[in-house]
Amino acid sequence: MLTESLRDPFALVLADLDPIEVKSGPLPYAVAALRPRRNLADRVRSALLGITAGHGTLLGHAETAWASITFAGTRHEVVLEFCGAEAVAYGEELIERLPDHEFTLPGQLVADATVTKVDHRFGAMERLEVTAVLLLLEEG
Repeated sequence: MLTESLRDPFALVLADLDPIEVKSGPLPYAVAALRPRRNLADRVRSALLGITAGHGTLLGHAETAWASITFAGTRHEVVLEFCGAEAVAYGEELIERLPDHEFTLPGQLVADATVTKVDHRFGAMERLEVTAVLLLLEEG
């Protein structure tokens, strides 16, 4: 003899699905609001653009790892472009201030910061292209 149940057999199927975890459902928070983690290259670019008050445009960034017997680090070659008279003035300030600038990069020491190439074009649309090279050493 079968026992008779007074429970609704479809209660689970028709129930509210909130307590059930769905892996592919929408997230409870906006993903766009999350800030992506910044790596060392992002910090180097931000530091250089900070000297120019954001007036430069990044054209390229090459990062190369290197190591010696006693040190390890990275070499960053960053190419920035400045268009217009006001932006060019900030680019010239970068050229002047870069070798003596005190960078604050967590876990890194800036061993050398130099400008290796400058392309300055005059005319109706003044343009300055600066290539900066930073040699970073890992602390510790």
